[in-house]
Amino acid sequence: ADVSVERRFVPERCPRAVRRGDFVRYHYLGAFPDGTRFDSSYDRGSTFNVFVGKGQLIAGMDKALVGMCVNERRFVKIPPKFAYGNEGVSGVIPPNAVLHFDVLLIDLWNSEDEVQVQTYFKPEKCTRTVQVSDFVRYHYNGTFLDGTLFDSSHNRMRTYDTYVGIGWLIPGMDQGLLGMCVGEKRIITIPPFLAYGEEGDGKEIPGQASLVFDVVLLDLHNPKDGITIENQQVPESCERRSQTGDFLRYHYNGTLLDGTLFDSSYSRNRTYDTYVGKGYVIAGMDEGLLGVCTGEKRRIIIPPHLGYGEEGRGEIPGSAVLVFDIHVVDFHNPSDSVSITVNYKPSNCTVLSKKGDYLKYHYNASLLDGTLLDSTHSLGKTYNIVLGSGQVVVGMDMGLQDMCVGERRTVVIPPHLGYGEDGVEGEVPGSAVLVFDIELLELVSGLPEGYMFVWNGEVSPNLFEEIDQNHDGEVLLEEFSEYIQAQVDSGKGKLAPGFDFEKIVKNMFTNQDRDGNGKVTAEEFKLKDQEAKEEHDEL
Repeated sequence: ADVSVERRFVPERCPRAVRRGDFVRYHYLGAFPDGTRFDSSYDRGSTFNVFVGKGQLIAGMDKALVGMCVNERRFVKIPPKFAYGNEGVSGVIPPNAVLHFDVLLIDLWNSEDEVQVQTYFKPEKCTRTVQVSDFVRYHYNGTFLDGTLFDSSHNRMRTYDTYVGIGWLIPGMDQGLLGMCVGEKRIITIPPFLAYGEEGDGKEIPGQASLVFDVVLLDLHNPKDGITIENQQVPESCERRSQTGDFLRYHYNGTLLDGTLFDSSYSRNRTYDTYVGKGYVIAGMDEGLLGVCTGEKRRIIIPPHLGYGEEGRGEIPGSAVLVFDIHVVDFHNPSDSVSITVNYKPSNCTVLSKKGDYLKYHYNASLLDGTLLDSTHSLGKTYNIVLGSGQVVVGMDMGLQDMCVGERRTVVIPPHLGYGEDGVEGEVPGSAVLVFDIELLELVSGLPEGYMFVWNGEVSPNLFEEIDQNHDGEVLLEEFSEYIQAQVDSGKGKLAPGFDFEKIVKNMFTNQDRDGNGKVTAEEFKLKDQEAKEEHDEL
């Protein structure tokens, strides 16, 4: 009789069958025809590991294993001539015994095998693949050839992070990861001599085990990497590029290499504002924000050693490459002054605005990105101010200087001369550069600095008597007010333009009413010029 083989179970997929010279790991039950069991690998808790066809097994077993697949179960009857013959095995197998084996094949490899790589998903775009000395982050499921799971990074909810090709990994993995793209998925099958060998790992992995890793690559960089800038969209007109020490306002989306979003300024509905090149942001960002124009968009790819390093932060895992898609809204330098561009100047331009003048002008106010903030045109009336009196932001007082009626200019105001770090709630963002398009429509010349009222002609020598109409030696606010009004009406005197009449008069009156009793006496009454002279005399 020959060896009889009954295939009790054959798996659907059988990528490989046992050949002579292969090494196998299998479980078995050994019994006599009457059912009495004489041996079992299950009782020993480990597979039987052996080369096939090299005389290490009884002849019948060497034959019975050939053609078997992993996970196949065979019921084998072996006559004595292919087993232990008429001698048997003392105390275990009697002479001329027929042996029955129930065999389950667990593992199979050949010493000629190499690492096998089967890619089952590859992203369309693959700009870079894993090379020796790269650092990778990947997820994996580790199984034996029979499909038993022995380890999974998914279960630990964290990637496996390592250098490739420098001996941190088993040799087969060092090899099997090479050439992978981020997002690629592959199955890497590794024979034991490129894995944990004859001893196994002392834990989950037995000796002589083939390993199958189902791997998805999430991240890849090299310690020598600098930042990468991609997808630049630069506005046509770019008069200035950011430099170290500039203050930038920008929007960004931050993702990992696999596309996972970890942060976005858009979701907070406010820009991220920072100095560049000064260490206020991660090193890669400090570098990636240099040389940008207002309105520019770019992608900045930052390796972890220029990002959040091995520790990571918040939603960002350790050793992660970061991808920032940024949009520069504006930037300025703390040393910037107001920038004035004259767009139109009338031919007759002799009278120029100066401090104290009363100006009426139209403006459009916008941000550097063109967002309109405010416009007098929409209100249908001009904006009216006294120049240099603090009625507008400092930059505007500067931008309206030396302008003539009919002139049009664009005034760019940095935040430190505008609305500062706080901006105006709901209207002007903090630290924003402002752009005003201005047209001066009317100019009423102001008085010399420090004066609220001047005489157009000679001053009466008997001024106090003229004001003190009822000649009681005291002037009340009402008398004073009527007198000033009369001088202005008759053209003899002039008030500083742009201020409330009553306020000015009250101011003048209070200056004269030195003891503050609400009346001015001849003794208290003095002209500004006299005061100045006396002060000079005193000096």
